[in-house]
Amino acid sequence: MNGGDAYGMMEAQYIRRHHRHDIRDGQCSSALVKHVKAPVNLVWSLVRRFDQPQKYKPFVSRCIMKGDLGIGSVREVNVKSGLPATTSTERLELLDDEEHILGIKIVGGDHRLRNYSSIITVHPEVIEGRPGTMVIESFAVDVPEGNTKDETCYFVEALIRCNLKSLADVSERMAVLDQREPINGY
Repeated sequence: MNGGDAYGMMEAQYIRRHHRHDIRDGQCSSALVKHVKAPVNLVWSLVRRFDQPQKYKPFVSRCIMKGDLGIGSVREVNVKSGLPATTSTERLELLDDEEHILGIKIVGGDHRLRNYSSIITVHPEVIEGRPGTMVIESFAVDVPEGNTKDETCYFVEALIRCNLKSLADVSERMAVLDQREPINGY
């Protein structure tokens, strides 16, 4: 469950603690880690915005919310061209502002990611003597008919790597400008 990357002791502890997926036969799962040179509160201010994934996810062109941003609310995401999908319907499963945990489940859309669930956590760390953030994203998903577990994991990991790189780029730019996404009550 490591996306081909070796984990350090802290990463492994966070993954064991927060990234549990009930893996069934015919599914694959992995976890990826990204170190971001920006403070945890700034990074979390982007990650927690279930209603605005396009702030850092480069493949999202639009997001329409159904609900009040509470657990169980649903978003309809439009995907940019170039991917084998145009829409994804996603439900907010977990949002913990104290532990910095976001969990989503894909519940529909015109793509092949069936029974997809994802957990993203952000953790403070020190990078080059400055406040930084360790971001961990894990997932579980059905392996589509005609694909192998390796092919499916490779595809999903590539998408997540792009999202995590974009999150790092956006966060690090904002850190230079000392900005943070406004959060009601946070």
